[in-house]
Amino acid sequence: MRQRVIGWVLLGLFFANQLLVAQEERRDHGLMTEYKNEFYEHIKAEIKKFEEKEKESEKVFRMDFSGIDLPDTVSEFSSYRHNPPISQGRTGACWSYSATSFFESEIYRQTGQEIKLSEMYTVYWEYVEKARRFVRERGDSEFAEGSEANAVPRIWKMYGIVPEKDYPALKPGQKFHDHKELFSEMENYLQFIKENNIWNEEQVLANIRAILDHYLGAPPESIVTDGRKMTPQEYLQKVVKLNLDDYIDFMSLMEKPYYQKAEYEVPDNWWHSTDYYNVPLEDFMIILKRAIREGYTLCIGGDVTEAGYESHAEVAMVPTFDIPADYIDENARQFRFSNRSTTDDHGIHLVGYTEKDGKDWYLIKDSGSGSRNGKNAGYYFYHEDYVKLKMMSITVHRSAAENVLQKFGKD
Repeated sequence: MRQRVIGWVLLGLFFANQLLVAQEERRDHGLMTEYKNEFYEHIKAEIKKFEEKEKESEKVFRMDFSGIDLPDTVSEFSSYRHNPPISQGRTGACWSYSATSFFESEIYRQTGQEIKLSEMYTVYWEYVEKARRFVRERGDSEFAEGSEANAVPRIWKMYGIVPEKDYPALKPGQKFHDHKELFSEMENYLQFIKENNIWNEEQVLANIRAILDHYLGAPPESIVTDGRKMTPQEYLQKVVKLNLDDYIDFMSLMEKPYYQKAEYEVPDNWWHSTDYYNVPLEDFMIILKRAIREGYTLCIGGDVTEAGYESHAEVAMVPTFDIPADYIDENARQFRFSNRSTTDDHGIHLVGYTEKDGKDWYLIKDSGSGSRNGKNAGYYFYHEDYVKLKMMSITVHRSAAENVLQKFGKD
């Protein structure tokens, strides 16, 4: 009997021990997981749907291109070497993209080098110089995203230039440039400076550069090319090798004397450059037509908001309901500039031409978003009448315009 009791006791202790061991072995763990509340998201979606009024799609007046014999592909054009089109993203830097592309083509034309330069390097220092003038003019100077083609050689002379690979100004994983917050922060800061009368140039520029560095990264002080270390200025002199003084900017406006240099009076000419050669419209078109036929590309700028400008059709034309072709002259051009229906909207790179029905069509390399809505991504086809009426400036190597430059006084 005693042995049986002991056995039962031992058996009870065994099971008790097993229970304790089992309790000690349980060890729960946690993990990081995404918070989900699907029904609450459904509630928010329904509330948003209820509160939002149904919006009608926005409509704009555009030319009807159906039935018109238009250029269809880039291959229809005689064109000169240029780097493939790239997007400027959500920025107002068309001036830098178009002029940089133009100078890349000039480098190839003169040296045979295929180089891709950094647009954003120029944009960075352009903002610094805009801020500098803003301070020196006590806020009475344009501070915006836009500029002109001749800002590019102006900045290069001051700061040099670097290849795109050495200053892409994009953060890891960022596909497109986006300057919305960058510009807003700089603009708000400068307005604060103006409102509080804080005109310390050194301090303001240091803060502007801190903002730029945050969004774009600091531009390099030196780069390595073909095993050689050089500054951006040395890269401009030893690799790029362009004489930047050989590039001429032309305009054609009746409001200024012809065959004289004058100011192009638009907001994007924020430093009030008076280096534009003003010529009659006939000479303006002669320069363009001869240059593109003789192996030169051109940087051009003007208005891209007309009814005959359509990104899906990839063309820019002047519809007859606007003005018949025979009536496009310097008066029609000046009239639109004076009443501001022609504005300085966009900079582009003219890289080729073709003739159709006795008129020129021009192949336009464009960094704007609209140029990627059609099948020829990054390109537009401009009719010569559109250029004649709506394009306001030309940048070209002076050797392509010597016959017109001879009409000016001693430079």
